[in-house]
Amino acid sequence: MTGTIVKSTGSWYVVREASGQLHRCRLRGKFKHKGLKVSNPLAVGDQVDFTVEAQTEGAGVIHHIEPRRNYIIRRSVHKTEHAHIVAANLDQALLVVTLASPATSFGFIDRFLVTAEAYSIPVTLLFNKTDLYDEDLADYQDQILKMYSRVGYPGLRCSAHNGEGVADIDALLDGKVSLLSGHSGVGKSTLINALVPDLDLKTAEISEFSDKGVHTTTFAEMLEVRPGTYLIDTPGIKELGLVDMKPGELAHYFPEMRALLNQCRYHNCQHLHEPGCAVREAVDKGRIALPRYDSYVSMLEAEDNRK
Repeated sequence: MTGTIVKSTGSWYVVREASGQLHRCRLRGKFKHKGLKVSNPLAVGDQVDFTVEAQTEGAGVIHHIEPRRNYIIRRSVHKTEHAHIVAANLDQALLVVTLASPATSFGFIDRFLVTAEAYSIPVTLLFNKTDLYDEDLADYQDQILKMYSRVGYPGLRCSAHNGEGVADIDALLDGKVSLLSGHSGVGKSTLINALVPDLDLKTAEISEFSDKGVHTTTFAEMLEVRPGTYLIDTPGIKELGLVDMKPGELAHYFPEMRALLNQCRYHNCQHLHEPGCAVREAVDKGRIALPRYDSYVSMLEAEDNRK
């Protein structure tokens, strides 16, 4: 039998077959991914072959994984030499961003975009909690939205509390498998509750002490919004370390830099202090946004690219 992993708890997996029937499955043996050390051999969204055990009603054993067309991956928090696959086989990713309570850093946004770019996954930024914005913060958010939209990443303003943007997000999801991701506390669960009220996901208040989010999603899960439309909810990501990305490759995953790479004087230019660098010239002239360039430099220089 074949099916899709719709929930992963680390040791057991819920697999949905084409008819919609769900099976609680375990792995047979160990899966190894060529050239990739991962803490989770299977991820939500994976297509697998499995058999149902006659002695255990509804339970099954997974014995094969189909090749992935893409995935979102990050460094494992607990195993420093391993990676963790967030979700696989995606049509798009939606990154929830907040400018207050808590504030999402440019570094985190750009690391997520670079990871998605490496695997050709389209990303839309969801600027959530707009009901908390004053006039200055709303203007600042508009500037950020324009900065990212200019380089190919559209954005939507939204608020689950007053309904702004919810219908637009729902239309964006239609007929696709979408990943919803972001820092803890940015309001993913509240947004999902607004999109699919019947789910009634647990939500939590922001810690007043740290102004950081409280985890409300423990395991990744694929939720059915309606037939043919699926949304993958994941635990909040506090750190997003890049995986298997060589320094010479990094600029290729910034679309605004990629367009200029053949214009640099040196073919191995890293766009730092080299003479005749087209990327640096574009930064100096304002054609590449400084926050994006700063993120590039930070990723290039950081040991594990987590912040």
